[in-house]
Amino acid sequence: MNRYRAAFSILFICLAAILLMLMGCARKTAGTGEWPVAEVTIAEIHSSFRSGDLTCRQLVQSYLDRIKKYDQPTRLNAIVVVNPDALRRADELDREFQETGALRPLHGIPVIVKDNYETKDMQTTAGSEALKGFVPPDDAYQVRVLREAGAVILAKSNMGEWAFSPYYTLSSVAGTTRNPYDLNRVPAGSSGGTAAAVAANFGAVGLGTDTGNSIRGPSSHCCLVGIRSTMGLTSRDGIIPLYLRNDVGGPMTRTVEDAARILDVIAGYDPNDPITARSEGNIPESYTQFLDKDGLRGVRVGVFRLFNERPSADPQILELFEQAIRDMEASGAIFVDPFTIPEFGRLTAGLWCDMFRHDLNNYLASLGDKAPFRSLTEIFNKGLFGTINKNRIYAALEVPVTKEPACLDVYREPRNIAFREAVQKAMADQGVDLIVYPTWSNPPRKLGDLKSPAGDNSQLIPPHTGFPGISVPMGFVNKNLPAGLQIVAGLFDEPTLIRAAYAYEQATRHRRPPQKFR
Repeated sequence: MNRYRAAFSILFICLAAILLMLMGCARKTAGTGEWPVAEVTIAEIHSSFRSGDLTCRQLVQSYLDRIKKYDQPTRLNAIVVVNPDALRRADELDREFQETGALRPLHGIPVIVKDNYETKDMQTTAGSEALKGFVPPDDAYQVRVLREAGAVILAKSNMGEWAFSPYYTLSSVAGTTRNPYDLNRVPAGSSGGTAAAVAANFGAVGLGTDTGNSIRGPSSHCCLVGIRSTMGLTSRDGIIPLYLRNDVGGPMTRTVEDAARILDVIAGYDPNDPITARSEGNIPESYTQFLDKDGLRGVRVGVFRLFNERPSADPQILELFEQAIRDMEASGAIFVDPFTIPEFGRLTAGLWCDMFRHDLNNYLASLGDKAPFRSLTEIFNKGLFGTINKNRIYAALEVPVTKEPACLDVYREPRNIAFREAVQKAMADQGVDLIVYPTWSNPPRKLGDLKSPAGDNSQLIPPHTGFPGISVPMGFVNKNLPAGLQIVAGLFDEPTLIRAAYAYEQATRHRRPPQKFR
């Protein structure tokens, strides 16, 4: 009997060893193919690097495989071009980690970049046929510092041509981008390509730009976190402008934590963008230190209900917003409801200033001999634009060419100063730390629909004051259409913004991937 038990034990040990060997082979085989990237975070990726379960090459290849499998076959059309050097860069980062045992802040993290950021190794078009094939001489500041932090610039994403429209993402370079949650609907604009790609897990994180809406709106429509930071916290150098006085570049991610990690890298002074001098002394050691599940406790939040005056607001989104207020209150927030800004209508009238012709001409001039065109007029005369934008370009050409801008930046323009001071006074008088409202009051429109209510609230406060704003997933209407909660803080108060957004995110966990892209 003992002899049989011994034989059985030996057999069991041998079978277990074979099973472990087969599992190891399976892991190695899987590593050469698609690694499970869906919903993975920066911290989880780095943990897998350290444990030896994942390499940069495996990660990058897995995202490239997903782009090939899903982007064009589903007609999502989020990606314009993938980086042909992505795998080579991944190999370099793998060798570095093997040699040093150290990971950079964004080591190996694949990033989707909106196509108005200059990239020295890929074309940069701002969605316009006029710039098709144009490869800039160097990287935009934010792209450069991401690379220095170890990121892999994986692909360029589609965008609304020249970043014109907040409502849809349509370029004369790559056509229409769809919403991954409903392929018959829009992802908003103009950073819809980045939003759709990150939501569909084509990259770990993304970069968008926001003149009035274009980070926060697409983030809302695609169940993402999007930060428009304080004007001057991040550099705009190397971003093709829409209205430079309003333009901000920033993160679009699936979690608040990942957005904070990106902000850590891109925030800071850049001599090529003098407005960033205002960031000095206003940047903490790390924004991740404010990832506090109790970050709403004792925070006074003003409910800005101007959107309620719009009879077209979707009842389901209004109910989601009321539930968001209850959820924040359950997490310890103290509400001032309603929060009011005296003379809001008068103070915001005429704040938009069409700077496109002036700013684009200056950008083209900055390229010197590398510029594919010298002016917007030249582009227009050659007919290099999407038909839908013809009237928009006509209007820009009506603005006289001047050496000096028609309007100053938000810190120096008297109208912007008056509005910002009014908001600051209202916050102080009513004892408010943050302001909240739905990012959009209506769900994503169907493709081609320009008549039904849109509901964009993102242009209400941050772009004209310079304040930071974040959109965080707030839930879904009609079962699968995302909606976002917008939270606004005072100048350079990203710490309070991130605390509140993280606490709300952790309490509610509304983020989920689109069904067709799981």
